[in-house]
Amino acid sequence: MNIVAIVGKPNAGKSTLFNRLISQKAAIVEPTPGVTRDRIYGESEWNGKQFLVIDTGGLIPESSNLIDLAIKEQVEIAIDESDCILFLCDARLGITTTDEYIAKMLRSSGKPTVLVVNKCDNVNFDNESYEFYKLGLDTPYPISALNGRNTGDFLDAIAEKLSDRALKENDTRLKIALVGRPNVGKSSIANKLLGENRSIVTDIPGTTRDAIDSVMKYYGEETLLIDTAGLRKRSQIKENIEMFSTLRTARAIERSDVSVVILDATRGLEEQDKKIINQVDEARKGIILAVNKWDLIEKDEKTIDVFAKKFYEEMKQYSYVPLVSVSALTKQRITKIVELAKQIKERRNQRISTSELNKVLLAQLEATPPPAVRGRDLRINYITQVKVEPPLFAFFCNHPELIPDSYKRFIENKLRSIYDFTGTPISFIFRKKNKRLEK
Repeated sequence: MNIVAIVGKPNAGKSTLFNRLISQKAAIVEPTPGVTRDRIYGESEWNGKQFLVIDTGGLIPESSNLIDLAIKEQVEIAIDESDCILFLCDARLGITTTDEYIAKMLRSSGKPTVLVVNKCDNVNFDNESYEFYKLGLDTPYPISALNGRNTGDFLDAIAEKLSDRALKENDTRLKIALVGRPNVGKSSIANKLLGENRSIVTDIPGTTRDAIDSVMKYYGEETLLIDTAGLRKRSQIKENIEMFSTLRTARAIERSDVSVVILDATRGLEEQDKKIINQVDEARKGIILAVNKWDLIEKDEKTIDVFAKKFYEEMKQYSYVPLVSVSALTKQRITKIVELAKQIKERRNQRISTSELNKVLLAQLEATPPPAVRGRDLRINYITQVKVEPPLFAFFCNHPELIPDSYKRFIENKLRSIYDFTGTPISFIFRKKNKRLEK
């Protein structure tokens, strides 16, 4: 997916525009400069082009404050990662020295840039935007991020600068992404699977500079292995490590068929691990949990069953995720990752006939129907599988809006007990009976 980074000085309206582009309030919006510190991202689409939007903090180039230095580094990373830059200026303030600094930075980056002048709430302010031609970044687009005025024009300009990555050749090879926190052993596992030192390995979190694609042959079949980066450069500001990892992880997950979430056996399941697992699930990709550094676990603790039991108790919604203990150092069960990934890809492509779903699954649901809601009896009349990769099932019923979440979980458990979807997220949609299903 293409990446568009929003950059600019503090309080120019970047977070307001970000929220508008992704159609939700994901970024905190306050009139106080410097509220946005962490770089966050969300998905957007315009003219058939899908892209990730990165919201960055306000850049203060001359500041020596630790937080401002962190923001500056984040902005540099976002610019380097992006396919197009959205440079946001403030019409009410005119061109500032910070604008000039950022414009110079963008010109030297060589990245396609769209210059947007915010806070042009009506036509009277549009004339203020002409001053920004002086920045040497082509046409300035006057907009209002607050009320959405004129946003279509600059989005057209962005769409023209983005590549049409949806029109790519049909690559049927299994694509495995190795994702996880920095220093859990992603590159070490990749190197062992490849049989060569394709990635630099050190004890420094974030050594891997880029997401590295490698072609691996496993029993004569080509598999694409994606080793994700932790951090582009070593940073003395520790918070940047996790921020940068999040973006890189998102891109790797999106490109994969199966994502292997790698944990550190010596540290157990941490909050960042949970966030990455959630990312994979939300992307509806296949999931494998690989517990690395298993050779470092004490002998009397050396049982994956204890680790697995704790994980499944803590993450009950992920009972379908297979867990394997590995060691990049000793190569213990390393190839098991590839074998599991192949099986999961097959399950993601599994299609169950409509007749079988209604004969087997519907019969079980009729034996345990949904509970009555607001005095109305709920009935599921028909089931069909709409798509594969990921599997999506449609349920036609009399009151789809009233089906409780608890009963949806019951349906998922029933479906998984009948058909093997290990490692594969599955999705449901509920439609009014007799209503034609939208393709």
